[in-house]
Amino acid sequence: MRLSRPLVSGLALAIALSLPAGAAFAQRAVSGDLEQEMTPAQFKAAGLQKLSPAELAALNDWLQGKVAAETEKATTAAAAAGSSTAALAQAREEGRQEVINKNRGFLDFGSKDPIESTIDGEFTGFGKGRRYVLANGQEWEQTEATELRVRKDSPKVKIKPGLIGVWYMQIEGYNTMPKVRRVK
Repeated sequence: MRLSRPLVSGLALAIALSLPAGAAFAQRAVSGDLEQEMTPAQFKAAGLQKLSPAELAALNDWLQGKVAAETEKATTAAAAAGSSTAALAQAREEGRQEVINKNRGFLDFGSKDPIESTIDGEFTGFGKGRRYVLANGQEWEQTEATELRVRKDSPKVKIKPGLIGVWYMQIEGYNTMPKVRRVK
């Protein structure tokens, strides 16, 4: 079976969450099965509706097992290193915060605070399908046909969360706010 790119990206995110730096948060982040964790649109975009109930159950079991195994490895490694409870708790919290900040915008992940940065380079306006690379390393793609024709060099940008995992991008000085999705 060949996995679709969104599924592989989702699995990579789940595995990354399960690494030692994010072990405590990872266990909570993927507590349900994929059908519960994803919106119906994300589930369909990942091609998971094509799986039989048995195949989907096997994939969910594998994912839960991977998270549990990585969490156990991280806990064992920390204990073997002689970490104190307070130091371990602090390291877990730091790792959790790093994972939250690094993955904001993916799958309604992280806090609901706006993301503020600048466009990396020249901004040539809004248009459906355009990609915008931010100075913070994030890459966003416009998903609706809202247009704005303007040229600005490295403008300030604010990306605000909406309802049900939708995000809106706004360039400083303009009221136009198209829907965007994080792609990197």
